[in-house]
Amino acid sequence: MKCEEVKADDNTSTIKQFVLLGFSDLPNLQRLLFGVFSTIYVIILIGNSLVITITRLDKALQKPMYFFLAHLSSLEICYVSVTLPRILVNLWTQDRSISMLGCASQMCFFLALGAAECFLLTVMAYDRYVAICNPLHYSLVMNQKMCIQLAIGSWIGGVPVQIGQTCQIFSLHFCNSNQINHFFCDIPPILQLACGDLFVHEISVYVVAMLFVTLPFVLILVSYSKIISTILKLPTAGGRAKAFSTCSSHLLVVFLFFGSATITYLRPKSNHSAGTDRLLSLFYTTVTPMFNPLIYSLRNKDVTAALRKLLLKKMA
Repeated sequence: MKCEEVKADDNTSTIKQFVLLGFSDLPNLQRLLFGVFSTIYVIILIGNSLVITITRLDKALQKPMYFFLAHLSSLEICYVSVTLPRILVNLWTQDRSISMLGCASQMCFFLALGAAECFLLTVMAYDRYVAICNPLHYSLVMNQKMCIQLAIGSWIGGVPVQIGQTCQIFSLHFCNSNQINHFFCDIPPILQLACGDLFVHEISVYVVAMLFVTLPFVLILVSYSKIISTILKLPTAGGRAKAFSTCSSHLLVVFLFFGSATITYLRPKSNHSAGTDRLLSLFYTTVTPMFNPLIYSLRNKDVTAALRKLLLKKMA
């Protein structure tokens, strides 16, 4: 597909649309990949919808921990819906073109929802910190008003910054090519197409990544260091095991999500490669959202019991 461009005054070219190369290097696997990603998308939708349903319907799960879990599942559905449907369309139709506005919109939503997940995972860590380290004040601190405020703050906290960052990136000149060696519009592959001095833009990407990825991750680690220290002081092995079980699922999700996101956005530019970027992106855009409901349901007795109760009620 040819690059559509308009000559600019400074002898560069302004690209009007991009081409998402995606998995075009695997021409014989397009239908297979369509089936795989369709299955993953259905699993994500069903799994996270089940979590939302049982946390809303089961009275035993009317607690802050599960309130935030329901928001995380809602966020995961929105998060994957920014990228996966586009991947499926590209695989099925083989039409990989995307307009400048469409690419910018996808990036903006993706970044804003990614920031929201970072914040929400941090809030969930804080919830566990208060529950385990200050149990007597838990109901007072994590009251309904506070939970709602924390949830809303997580959803919208990163929106202004990510809108600004998207506008900044798409104000660049893209004069080298319009072919994005990725399956969605993400920052690293878009910057590779830009020309001119990108130092300021690259620094701003690092600063935003530090603010929305590194800082929340550090806060989570601090919370869990205090949580683990408190758990180890519990007098009984049963109490320690129960406390660990309520935290291990969340901690596993944190490392899966933040690990891949950190490598993608904070490693040096010289270490970026299209294959590695695509693999890492697949991990935090599809694999983590797919396994989150399984991690929380299989490792949480309350969620498992609520799910079993719901299924038995449907079968009765």
